[in-house]
Amino acid sequence: MSQLTIRDLRARAVEVPIARPVRTASGEIEQAPLLLIDVLTDEGVTGSAYAFGYTRAMLRPLLALAAELRAEIVGQPLVPFARMQQMERRFRLLGLHGLLGMLVSTLDMAYWDALGKAAGQPVVQLLGGEAVPVRAYDSYGMVDPVHDAGALRHSIEQGFRAIKIKLGFPDLARDIEVTREVRKLIGPDVALMVDFNQSLSPAEAIRRVRALEAFDLCWIEEPVAAEDLQGHAKVRAGTGASIQTGENWWFPRDAERALAADACDKMMPDLMKIGGITGWLSVAGLAAAASMPVSSHLFIEASAHVLPVTPTCDWLEFMDFGSAVLADPYRVDADGCVRARGPGLGMVWNETAVERYRFV
Repeated sequence: MSQLTIRDLRARAVEVPIARPVRTASGEIEQAPLLLIDVLTDEGVTGSAYAFGYTRAMLRPLLALAAELRAEIVGQPLVPFARMQQMERRFRLLGLHGLLGMLVSTLDMAYWDALGKAAGQPVVQLLGGEAVPVRAYDSYGMVDPVHDAGALRHSIEQGFRAIKIKLGFPDLARDIEVTREVRKLIGPDVALMVDFNQSLSPAEAIRRVRALEAFDLCWIEEPVAAEDLQGHAKVRAGTGASIQTGENWWFPRDAERALAADACDKMMPDLMKIGGITGWLSVAGLAAAASMPVSSHLFIEASAHVLPVTPTCDWLEFMDFGSAVLADPYRVDADGCVRARGPGLGMVWNETAVERYRFV
């Protein structure tokens, strides 16, 4: 495979429908604001990836930033590690986080997609792995065990062997009630995770986590503010529960800080914040050295490629934001697993849908 050279960068904003609105302690997501990135090369190969903007207010700034970064990468060799080092040098004084970090990470995913397409292989093979099935959990927002009972049963019927729900209701009694009823509904053999979405103080988190001990929870996710590493460590020490965090870490340095602070028992880096696939590989090494289980956050398509080359691979989060604009969306199989496919990341835009959901 000859080296690719970046010819252009195209960015398009869309707002797409999602199968289930996601309600959290911090607000509700009813549509997914996405930035679709295409990295075009002189050799005719295009690498693609998408960023999740969380709120439509971020789409115009992301488009503007993509236009500014275009001049930085056009004409450069499509070499992910070199392009990441270029961005780190270029923005050393600012730092890679926020919208800039999101875009740099998404560009990295698109670079790897292009390399896989040029080689005619899935990215997981370029990384030295194989497209083995990765177990997935179905990811919910805050649920009503009565209203959402049908959806939860359908998840189990689809093959999922794990369910995640979000907690952080105004009172502890409701957290307990919801968790109890969901556990009854899915049974004892299906793993159950809960996510507080950073909604509690360390003291309140300890109180609530202790009250949930009876429900055999696989993990407690982000009980306190993501940046409060000491707070997470306090909750670990005060409960003995398995604490999960990482979706809001910016690039591998944040993972290193969390490990040094004993802030978690499990980690779930977000490909859009951790530095794309290049950043993920560094974090996977840190996790392997610490014998820490690694799960993914969002981005089913790229996660299916990096988890098989992660020595401490745990779970793939199945929260499907991209399928509305993909020609062939990823699905879970009958065994509750997702398998990587190619070439590249196995993603092709549904251009008709892209035009239908264009934001600007």
